Amino acid sequence: MTLYVSPYRRMAHFREAVNRLIDESYTEAQQERELALAVDVRAEDEAFQITALVPGIDPEALSIEILNNTVTLRGEFPARKEETGYMLCELPTGRFTRSITLPTALDASKAEANVKNGVLTLRVPKAESHRPRSIKITTN
Repeated sequence: MTLYVSPYRRMAHFREAVNRLIDESYTEAQQERELALAVDVRAEDEAFQITALVPGIDPEALSIEILNNTVTLRGEFPARKEETGYMLCELPTGRFTRSITLPTALDASKAEANVKNGVLTLRVPKAESHRPRSIKITTN
């Protein structure tokens, strides 16, 4: 009895197994990782203005922390109600965290935040010692 062994067939099985392993690990990693929230930061004379897109998030579900000169935004995009039938799925779901370190000290007690039409706007004043001052010049 003659048995033919094809190295190409074995390689095809090996390739399929590796592809299956990569697909499974990539899907799990995508579900477990935290999203990076895109932000715009604008420096004004007396404050910093941070803007972020947070569509579909309840404002009470957002967490904003200010420590020294670092602002941290946390929240979670809601999960989809129906998981089947999608042809394309690009909207974010899951937790996000974004920390922004600013160049000057901040006055957290006077920070203001609001969400309108899915856009978070956060205004954080600079500490009094880091604001520009105008000095009057006197003549004798």
